[in-house]
Amino acid sequence: MQFRHALNECCDYPKEKRRKNMPVNIVSLTASEIEAVLPALAELRVRVFRDWPYLYKGSLAYEQEYLARYATSPGAVVVAAFDAEDLVGAATGQPLAEEVEDFRAPFSAVGLDPDRYFYFAESVLDSAFRGRGAGHAFFDRREAHARALGFDRAAFCAVIRNDDDPRKPADYRPLDPFWKKRGYRPVSGLTVGFDWPDIGETQHSRKQLQVWAREGLGKQT
Repeated sequence: MQFRHALNECCDYPKEKRRKNMPVNIVSLTASEIEAVLPALAELRVRVFRDWPYLYKGSLAYEQEYLARYATSPGAVVVAAFDAEDLVGAATGQPLAEEVEDFRAPFSAVGLDPDRYFYFAESVLDSAFRGRGAGHAFFDRREAHARALGFDRAAFCAVIRNDDDPRKPADYRPLDPFWKKRGYRPVSGLTVGFDWPDIGETQHSRKQLQVWAREGLGKQT
């Protein structure tokens, strides 16, 4: 597969040295390339989303079923971050019109056409590999993919949690400044409701997520 060739280019150094000194290898996967990374992405989502602010008590069985749609979505992309052949991060996206109804319907309800937006879904990265540029690469690659499909608008969701929630880590730093620097802004009055079980919960409960969006993907921020 094509992404294997890209991985081989970064494998000339011992793994220990790569982890300490080299950036992760970023590969954009589309179409039939996506299916091969979905099991590892499912595991990564369960592990990373356990942390604040998602606090997600996930299962691999559910994750693999939920993620399978990307392998059949003609407009989908998975931007994968590898350390050697280990998947350590990934960001996904597809046209909003191909997303589940829970994400499409709120746009229509406030008069925004889902057909005009490319939707950025999960973005997960192992904590040991943060600070190496993967966050910007995840946005760069997905924005480039969206532009190639003819989109000039993109959106994503961020879970809403109370600032005084006792589960919030004292050293937590929100990503709002990073997103704003990328040209994204919260869309007033536009939220998405989605169900998942928090750590400590025995049943799913509805969470609200704030929609962030950017217009003019072809313009510099």
